Amino acid sequence: MNSLYLHIPFCERKCLYCDFYSIENLDPMGSFLDALDREIVLHAEYGARGHFDTVFFGGGTPSLLSPRQLERVMRRLHDTFTIDGSAEITLETNPGTVTQERLAAYRSLGVNRLSIGIQSFRREELHFLSRIHDAGQAVACFEMARRAGFDNLSIDLMYSLPGQTQSQWGDTLRRALTLAPEHISAYSLIVEDNTPLARMVAARQVSPNPVETEAALYEYSMSVMEENGFEHYEVSNYAKPGRRSRHNYAYWSHKNYLGLGPSAHAFWRDGGWASATRWANVANIAAYIERLGRGESPVAFREEILARQLKNERIFLGLRTDGLNMRSYHEDFGACLPADRLLLAEALVRDGRAVNEGETLRLTARGFLVCDEIAARMMI
Repeated sequence: MNSLYLHIPFCERKCLYCDFYSIENLDPMGSFLDALDREIVLHAEYGARGHFDTVFFGGGTPSLLSPRQLERVMRRLHDTFTIDGSAEITLETNPGTVTQERLAAYRSLGVNRLSIGIQSFRREELHFLSRIHDAGQAVACFEMARRAGFDNLSIDLMYSLPGQTQSQWGDTLRRALTLAPEHISAYSLIVEDNTPLARMVAARQVSPNPVETEAALYEYSMSVMEENGFEHYEVSNYAKPGRRSRHNYAYWSHKNYLGLGPSAHAFWRDGGWASATRWANVANIAAYIERLGRGESPVAFREEILARQLKNERIFLGLRTDGLNMRSYHEDFGACLPADRLLLAEALVRDGRAVNEGETLRLTARGFLVCDEIAARMMI
């Protein structure tokens, strides 16, 4: 299984918490698309290494692409790579940036899944997060997507905002569930370096929630989502049966993916598990356009990942999702987990933070609360 990620680095307005690379000026769009076209061609060799099962347009705000611009990109992708006829093709979409006609056009171009960045249905929270839409526009966007023929919709939500109560978070969850999406991503608010939010926290204008409050809201989220028939298949992601994000799950399953566009990352492994390569593009649209205009690669960082790091990534990713499968770990790496890690796994089961399901060690809701800590202890 191979995947494609395309980073569309444009926003009408950046949110105060976001550390993904994007700009608020749409003027370079034409030059960016020219450069993206060239980068796709530069990666043509990967078209001979197997078909691609997922395509994901992220950002930024990919729904700022006009249907004609998206058609251009899709045509180049199909000309360069073999994209499976049943591929999951996702476009991140923000309310307030689309119309009924635009969504219908996206669907006709092969996009079959939308990830809608709603974040909250509460006016004061949307204002704090510097979102450009209101709750009414969020609902309208979802309903327009249904009318456009989308039967696979995901909603992004954010919790643990400063001072947020369980009642307030429950209100947003309830309104999201009323729309009956196939998938919900619920992320806790993280103070990322070099963001307006980080500067506000440093200036004591904003106080993040205590760890105990965030944990309580997370436990509440897990309970509500389970009660409503969603599978908790990754720390922050919930899906109706059969509606997991195939693209994101490819990341978490150590599958190959190409990243295209400024700041995009890639991971590729040929053959066994002795090594893999990870690389990332320059996180600057002017440099990205300039390099590709000269026929040069936009890659700014590249590393070879050896077996030990791959083992640790397998442990970390497995514990964040469906669990760490001991048999596949042994088959891929030719070794079992060290004895002390196996003893730790047994202790986690006794403590109720994990369960053994066949040959898979899976974290429980209690384990997910301290997932990163457990993963760090399990790594070799």
